[in-house]
This record gives sequence, C-alpha cells and structure tokens, in this order.
Amino acid sequence: MTAHPAPDVFYPIVPSAAWLERIAPLGVRTVQLRVKDLEPGEVREEIRASIPVAKAAGCRLIVNDYWEEAIDLGATEIHLGQEDLARADLKAIHRAGIALGVSTHSEHELEIALEADPAYVALGPIYETKLKVMKWAPQGLERIGIWRKRIGTLPLVAIGGITPERAGPVRAAGADSIAVITDFMTAPHPEARVRLWLDWAATVRA
Repeated sequence: MTAHPAPDVFYPIVPSAAWLERIAPLGVRTVQLRVKDLEPGEVREEIRASIPVAKAAGCRLIVNDYWEEAIDLGATEIHLGQEDLARADLKAIHRAGIALGVSTHSEHELEIALEADPAYVALGPIYETKLKVMKWAPQGLERIGIWRKRIGTLPLVAIGGITPERAGPVRAAGADSIAVITDFMTAPHPEARVRLWLDWAATVRA
C-alpha cells in the first residue's frame, strides 16, 4: 500500500466552495468537497474555486467523486464511493499521484477498497444518520475495531451520526479521523460548532 498521511482527526465535508470559505479559515486542516446535483460546468467551477481557498487556509482538500475534474484542475486528493470506484480509472488516478480515499460499508466492499491501493478507508454509517437514506444499518463501535484489525496501519475514517459527545468512543474504537457533515451544517451556528470540533481535535493531537 502507498503511504499517505491520514486526514486530520476532524474531517468536515461541505457541499460547496462557499461553505469551504466559511469554515476553512477557522483552522480546519482537512475538508472534503462533496458536490451534488450540479451541471458539469458548475462542478468544475466549485472545484476550481475551492482549491485556492483550501490552499490559502493551509487545509487539505479532498474532492468527492469527480476524479477526472480533480486531476484536470490540479487537486491532489479524491474520495470515491463504491459505485464511483467501479467506474474510475485507477491507473490514471495513481499515475497522477492522487491520494485516494474509499467508502466501505461491508466486508466485501472493504476487500474491493483495499485492492485499489487507498490512502485511507472510510467506514459508515457508524450511527444512524439523517443526511440520506442508507441501505446499511449503523455499523457501531465494534465494527470500527474489526476494520482496524483488518487494515493494519492504513488510516481509518469513521462517518455517520457522529457528534462531539460520541467522538471519543469512536476514536477509542480505532478510528483515526472522524468525518462530519450534519452535526455542524444543521447547527444554529455552524462556525461555532466547527470551533467546538476543532477544540476537541486539538486535545486529541496534544
């Protein structure tokens, strides 16, 4: 496996460059841009706009799904779900030096992910999530431990229904990074919620 650093312990996911502009300057170290339901030109513009914002903030930018656009526009990291992974040109991705994260929800998907030489593996949903209807039941903390043993030193990202109160046990179970969407995006004051997460992350890094 190719060695890449794990995403930061707090790994927010945002739907647009505008959201990235809101939270990256707060001290976020890793962020994923997950753009949905836009025309191809709009997708490219979101990625294009996000790259300098992340760079200026000293934040790692991981582009979800759109690997061709990511390579073309100079992004250095991508994340693929299983369906997108099946359609992607992995040779082109690795040839471009792109760090690849892959979503997993089952043992079979984990096997597929590991064959793709990923920079990290994501497991979810850990808890019930309101973001979207999932065909997968909550994985729970025990599954994190199983994944941890299966993948060795490869970074493990946990996602789905995780709050600051649940973050400690998720980390203790074996997750290196915690991906967060709903918890801060639906908060009355998203920036304040991100700062709460960043305070927690600082204690983990200490």
